[in-house]
Amino acid sequence: MKFNLSQILSTSMVLFAIIDILGAIPVVIQLRRKAGHIESEKATIVATSLMIIFLFAGETMLKIIGLDVQSFAIAGSLVIFCIAMEMVLGLTLFHEDAPETVSIVPLAFPLIAGAGTMTTLLSLKTQYDTQNIIIGILINMTFVYFVLKNTERLEKLFGKSGLNVLRKAFGVILLAIAIKLFRSNTGL
Repeated sequence: MKFNLSQILSTSMVLFAIIDILGAIPVVIQLRRKAGHIESEKATIVATSLMIIFLFAGETMLKIIGLDVQSFAIAGSLVIFCIAMEMVLGLTLFHEDAPETVSIVPLAFPLIAGAGTMTTLLSLKTQYDTQNIIIGILINMTFVYFVLKNTERLEKLFGKSGLNVLRKAFGVILLAIAIKLFRSNTGL
């Protein structure tokens, strides 16, 4: 087992951009208002578990349905591209209904551990060592937990315009990630 600080930082930054918990603060605030309360611990544990399970079993699940990791990564790069375009241009391509149990659905899945995150995990697995990806997941989920616990304070700190700037900045980072994933899995 070899830990590599460079890989840990890279995976952490990629996951930070794709999870985009700072950009999701307005959504989290809206969900909290609808539900009255969000169980931050529960949402964090469920999202972390989903990501780690998919990191190990995702490739096998793909093989069962006849897909390879590169095809999934290319499809995922397109999903990430669409998510990034939403962030940068202020579009809404994906619509989610908020059920009564918002801590699990839609918060833990698909907001935190959604299709873009799962695709990114499989793509990262083709480039980095698994233990470094797990550390990147844990670093990000610690940050996610902190944000979920402090959404109201962060809303006041950043203000609406500050949150908008963060969302657009991470959108541009996601665009670059999507292009990199597409290029590395197509050989272009």
